[in-house]
Amino acid sequence: MRWLIVFLSLFLGSLAWAEPVDLEAMATQPETPSDQLDIALKPMTKAQLEKVAATWQGLLETKAREIATTQIELQGATDNATRGPLQQQLDQLQLSKTTILDRFDHVLSALEERQGDVTDYRRYAAAQGGITLTANDARTAWTTLRSWLKADEGGMKWAILVGKFLGVFLLFWIAAVIAGKTIHEVTRRQHHLSGLMKRFIDKMARRAILFVGLLVALATVGVNLGALVALVGGGAFILGFALQDTLSNFANGIMLLIYRPFDVGDAVEINGISGNVEAVSLVSTTLCSFDNKIILVPNKEVWGQTIINMTGNRERRVDLMFGIGYDDDADAAMAILRNLTAAHPAVLKEPATVIRMHELGDSSVNLICRPWTKTADYWTVHWDLTEQVKKAFDEAGIEFPFPQRDVHLYHAETSDSAGEKPDAKAAATLAPPATPAGYTEDEAEV
Repeated sequence: MRWLIVFLSLFLGSLAWAEPVDLEAMATQPETPSDQLDIALKPMTKAQLEKVAATWQGLLETKAREIATTQIELQGATDNATRGPLQQQLDQLQLSKTTILDRFDHVLSALEERQGDVTDYRRYAAAQGGITLTANDARTAWTTLRSWLKADEGGMKWAILVGKFLGVFLLFWIAAVIAGKTIHEVTRRQHHLSGLMKRFIDKMARRAILFVGLLVALATVGVNLGALVALVGGGAFILGFALQDTLSNFANGIMLLIYRPFDVGDAVEINGISGNVEAVSLVSTTLCSFDNKIILVPNKEVWGQTIINMTGNRERRVDLMFGIGYDDDADAAMAILRNLTAAHPAVLKEPATVIRMHELGDSSVNLICRPWTKTADYWTVHWDLTEQVKKAFDEAGIEFPFPQRDVHLYHAETSDSAGEKPDAKAAATLAPPATPAGYTEDEAEV
């Protein structure tokens, strides 16, 4: 026990007397890993980061000079024995420059977060970025490229970053598919939700998970999401003004999903456009016309107009009108209508069918026939009864009158030689009416 106490005392004492880490020195060494460099930069002030950035620019400038010198020597070399070592040296220098550029970027990002001016630094780093292939033959060029691909700060780094991004996004994509199927099963059992709302919930759940996955994947590869959010927030006003019509359609689409004036498959008439509802997005409503044409209507033109839902209820009334002649038996005609509606299998018993003498027209006595049926059988009942009534009326001798008009001809009165007007009968006897122009005498008599 005594030896254990002594050992712990010495160990704790060594920790107490350990020298603190020099963060500024650590932040200016190319050998420092990226994650440790970010930790070292976090507590630094703006002034300290400006000094570190200047140091890294100096390191980059020195390395760029070494690369330029080596390139000049490589171009002046004539034999392969000299060119080989110089090319290898150039490859190592370029890989070292890539490492410096990577660490320099971390420093500049930290300085930007503290509102530092990094414009000149960024321009110089951009001018020194990339790898310059100065090889005169394909073999040497391939050697340079292969060295960069195998380097930890070159191709390997980018391969790891791309792999991380795709891996994280793939996991969230799988999660979105599983969540979408689960939510679909849950919403399918909710009978109080419309089909449009169910589709909306399924799509939005999947897209929300994929959007979160995209953000997480970008953060995994080191993308500064704070700057991205700030950029989006700064441009929100401009985007809102430019996309005001789209935002209006979006708001009206939400209203359509909440108040549900129609559902998928309903036959509707909107602003004079008729068709079956195919889908409703946050921007537009898709209709399929009765002659099979796809019509996209902006949601603001849907919610702001009168909506007629022809299949919103399960039952509909079929309004029919039949005209008979004034000389025909109206009771017999109405009896035929009652028999036909009672015998039709698609006509409902309740509500009861209404058959009445509706009006006395100019040329016909108009009878109304208003049976009730299921909405899906509306046109079947309409067409069947129209055909059956025509045949039954023909068999019963009941005519469908066409418009008629009686024409009365009046003739001018004639006077005798004395200037006295004879009575009407005498005038008809003394002066028969003249034949109208364009008619024969027989036609005029008729």
